[in-house]
Amino acid sequence: MQSYDLMDIAGSALRAERLRMDVIAGNIANMNTTHAADGTVQPYLRKLVSFKTIMDEQTGIVQGVAADSIINDVEALNTVYDPSHPDADNKGYVYYPNISIEEEMTDLITSKSAYQANVTTIQTFKEMFSAGLEI
Repeated sequence: MQSYDLMDIAGSALRAERLRMDVIAGNIANMNTTHAADGTVQPYLRKLVSFKTIMDEQTGIVQGVAADSIINDVEALNTVYDPSHPDADNKGYVYYPNISIEEEMTDLITSKSAYQANVTTIQTFKEMFSAGLEI
């Protein structure tokens, strides 16, 4: 493995985790959204990021990680009885997104830790490379 490959791998992980943090922020921002942009009653669906490993097809060597897709979570929506709410159905229930602030914050902390680990990897590599040049 060439030394610059480590920078590429860590850099790809930084980009992937940044996307994951952006998706988490979007989930938190929409946790009380009960209708779509066009005004129809349709709760926001929690988004999840799926990652994939990038491999060199000829050598089988890992070259990095990337976001494979952003998918909707299929977990059941949160239901609240509130007949006075404008988005309530004919039985008085309002359907809220399937988002838990605790779960989102846990995912955010996990993503932040992975991001920081890759930043540390890049910093360590730069320090080692600089020390090598001083020899």
